[in-house]
Amino acid sequence: TVALVSRRAAFVLVCAGLVLLGVRGNVSLRAAGPSVPLRDVDGRVVDPFLAAENSAAILFLFASIDCPVSNRYAPEVQRLHSAFAPKNVAFWLVYPNPADSADAVREHLKAYSYPVHALLDPHHDLVKLARVTITPEAALFDRQRTLVYHGRIDDRFVSLGVERPAATRRDL
Repeated sequence: TVALVSRRAAFVLVCAGLVLLGVRGNVSLRAAGPSVPLRDVDGRVVDPFLAAENSAAILFLFASIDCPVSNRYAPEVQRLHSAFAPKNVAFWLVYPNPADSADAVREHLKAYSYPVHALLDPHHDLVKLARVTITPEAALFDRQRTLVYHGRIDDRFVSLGVERPAATRRDL
């Protein structure tokens, strides 16, 4: 009985310690990272973090159907996909505008020859997690599903309505 009590006491102490450490933020109890279930253009619920669990990184590119700046980045999105998909980087286009229907997004993907999967984020669940503020914008999560970059793709657009002929710096 003494051994049984000691085992129970040890178990309780270990559990209490883990809870206290977790509350303090020193231990992450989530093994797979964040979970953000969203609908794809076919109406399926997809958690992009789970779907890309074996990827080296996950790149989310936030786009808008009717944003001319976002649309001008289609060739750059294709270039990024060609360069990094073979290196096991998962790519997702994310459409945060609640007015963008699945049919409209599907047409947009076709019109701009996007080679990546698309998700709808009308409630901005992924937008908030990625700290995105505008389209087009990128968010890169590493293998541990930690946000390691969010921001512009490059410096092609100096300000609203002012565009360089070509980017002089690639931030992503």
